[in-house]
Amino acid sequence: MTAQDIRAWKIGQLAAETGLTVRALHHYDHLGLVQPSARTDSGYRLYAESDVERLYRVLALRQLGLPLDAIGRVLDGQTSIEELLDAHREYLDRQLVALRTLRAQVAIVAAAGRTGEAASVTHFLELIRKVITVDDTIKQYFSEEQLAQLAERRATLGEPAIAEVQAAWPRLIAAVQAAVDAGVDPASAQAQELAAEWMGLLQQFHGGDEGLRGSLYRMYAENAEQIEAQHGGPSPAVMDFIKAANAARN
Repeated sequence: MTAQDIRAWKIGQLAAETGLTVRALHHYDHLGLVQPSARTDSGYRLYAESDVERLYRVLALRQLGLPLDAIGRVLDGQTSIEELLDAHREYLDRQLVALRTLRAQVAIVAAAGRTGEAASVTHFLELIRKVITVDDTIKQYFSEEQLAQLAERRATLGEPAIAEVQAAWPRLIAAVQAAVDAGVDPASAQAQELAAEWMGLLQQFHGGDEGLRGSLYRMYAENAEQIEAQHGGPSPAVMDFIKAANAARN
């Protein structure tokens, strides 16, 4: 096949018309993605119309963020474009969740800086550690999507509100434990008040989201002893009291 038989492009011409570099076209050629299929009478390789069409497909798939090896499999029929796009969509979903979490973390650090609370590098490092570091136990019960939600809630509520809630828990747990030890009736007004405050603090955590609330309850149910020992969490007796008090409220 000669240059006179078909419309064809030398590599420099194709680079100029497409905006690609000669180096990029050489790379695609080396990988076997787009190889010139014609030659001039003197032996110089030429890109035929079919090669240009294939190059367009490569660039279109590349715009979707697909890696070159995956593009090659699609073009060679080893993988369907539908399967590859499904996998890529899942990847993008994970990236979006990660970006949401990062955005919330940045908002928290920025807010601290505006209020003058992050006057030292040590403070910044501690703030970042608290926000980013997620205990392995928590990761078992909360999805990446839910962790992103929690990071966004933290950013929305602000560190002062979070600190206030964290400080309220030990006092409330101690008050409920005292009521349990004193034999207070879960249906009493005192128990109802304690239960209402308890549910209000939980609301600050899950924001009414059923998924977050369910994950939180499952985590506690399966790790009650560890949470009580390591974090001063509520004892089973305290939890039973709150459940009974809530049942009496409803």
